[in-house]
Amino acid sequence: MTLHGKIALITGSFGGIGYATAGKLAQAGCTVVLHGIEKIHDGIAAAKRLAEAHGGHAVYLRADLTVVDEIEFLMTEIAARFGGVDVLVNNAVVRSFAPVERFAVADWDRALAVNLSAAFHTIRLAVAGMRARGFGRIVNMSSVYGDFAIADRIDYVTTKTALLGLTRAVALETLADNITCNAICPGAVHTPASERRIQEMIAAEGLEREAAIKRFVAARQPTGRFIDPENVAELILFLCGPAGRDITGAALPIDGGWMAS
Repeated sequence: MTLHGKIALITGSFGGIGYATAGKLAQAGCTVVLHGIEKIHDGIAAAKRLAEAHGGHAVYLRADLTVVDEIEFLMTEIAARFGGVDVLVNNAVVRSFAPVERFAVADWDRALAVNLSAAFHTIRLAVAGMRARGFGRIVNMSSVYGDFAIADRIDYVTTKTALLGLTRAVALETLADNITCNAICPGAVHTPASERRIQEMIAAEGLEREAAIKRFVAARQPTGRFIDPENVAELILFLCGPAGRDITGAALPIDGGWMAS
């Protein structure tokens, strides 16, 4: 089994884990569809950089995942251009921070749409083609917070937990079709949100940057370092490769020992 010539869609792939995953899949021979809500010219530039760095073919398609019609257009456009999606990585995410009684209804609805419903829609629109071609790899990006909770992040905890149930249900429905569906549960990855927290610690306590990072991460991961997006991408690539054929319905942590602690 090879990924050469397969079509891979990674939602939320303008940067971070999504972009790293796109690079790994491009190196493995996939035609990669980058997705985001960035301006078209910025997305096209990102696709060009990825293709130049890793070889192969990459395109960028813009779609607002809060709008079902745009998700359907995204999937229809990929089918029209390339014949359908063989590797689907549901990575797009939004998050807000507030206690439940002050959590904005609009933020709740947006998180349900982007973090959870979009994965349902991309899967339902991809599976028939995967079955017809006799191959499919689906990876849903959950989190350590799919297994336990944290205060003031009810949208993130709820949607990342629900993704695990979606993953298991799809896995059982596709057992006979050479389609796998798994979830990845990363720990703390360096994001704009974590960077804000680090900067707050530096300003409030006069810490050096490395000391602030170490303190921030140590409260979460026993390794004391952020999870490298490239390592998450490698795990996704493994699940899409030959050895991943017998792994389905799993929730795989990559968390620096966070869950173990």
